[in-house]
Amino acid sequence: MAKRKNSEVTSKKAASAAGRVLRDPKSSKAAKTAAASALTQRPNQKK
Repeated sequence: MAKRKNSEVTSKKAASAAGRVLRDPKSSKAAKTAAASALTQRPNQKK
């Protein structure tokens, strides 16, 4: 069976919020886990 490409993409606004959660030392472990998961669905940025 062929692998299906994950078509879910996190919006730029949500990715930005997730980044703030990861940088905040007061964020809970659960919040950081959710934020990291959201960022893994963000497409790579081209430079």
